[in-house]
Amino acid sequence: MSTVRAKKHLGQHFLNDKNAAQRIVEALDPKLGFSQVLEVGPGMGVLSDFLLQKEEYETYLIDVDDESIAYLDDKYPQLGKRLIHGDFLTLDFSEYFGKKMAVIGNFPYNISSQILFKILDERQRVVQMTGMFQKEVAERCTAKAGSKEYGILSVFLQAYYKVEYLFTVKAGAFNPPPKVLSGVIRMTRNDREQLACDEKLFWRVVKAGFNQRRKTLRNSLSGVVPKDKMSDNPLYELRAERLTVDDFVSLTNEIANCL
Repeated sequence: MSTVRAKKHLGQHFLNDKNAAQRIVEALDPKLGFSQVLEVGPGMGVLSDFLLQKEEYETYLIDVDDESIAYLDDKYPQLGKRLIHGDFLTLDFSEYFGKKMAVIGNFPYNISSQILFKILDERQRVVQMTGMFQKEVAERCTAKAGSKEYGILSVFLQAYYKVEYLFTVKAGAFNPPPKVLSGVIRMTRNDREQLACDEKLFWRVVKAGFNQRRKTLRNSLSGVVPKDKMSDNPLYELRAERLTVDDFVSLTNEIANCL
């Protein structure tokens, strides 16, 4: 099989810039102690070629596309069971991976958020991720408190990972070219085993705060905690976008004591 057709419904834009592909792979840091790397949506293997040259870890590929799987099976017969025909979003990580692993990919832009939330679900196992997203999504992941890009995704990711924006990739580096610029980010697990608060309540507080981001938290959080139970904590007078992860943890603990 000589090529794979990019399928619009799968959000496929195959990277054909080998320099960019090599930079994404080199951004992984095996010193973190992972021995397995999972590439999501390898397409025709432009990242895989560089991954499979590495002896520090075993490379696994997962793709939902029948045509890609047939192509990759032919191209990399040595992979065997490490070539997974399936959906990353429903993958049972415990079936394939040990305690520490990394994820990498030129991710389908139409399911970017779902991919990031899946990585969050597996945060005790995924110690690092490097990957390509639509530039706007990459900027949201790395945004700091106080910026207009800062939102739910920024807070949740930065609660558990150090998130860095690495470089931008132009549309011409892909086939077919997307209508947007792309950004490569790296997420490295921080030392928080868990948050110093009720994590379920933390998620509720962050979501409620950003769902009405123009309002102060005293108003946007009234569905989580009644206003008459709120203290005079100055954080309540701010909008959600002004709070750091630690601020949200602190506020969550205060709200837990009111409920």
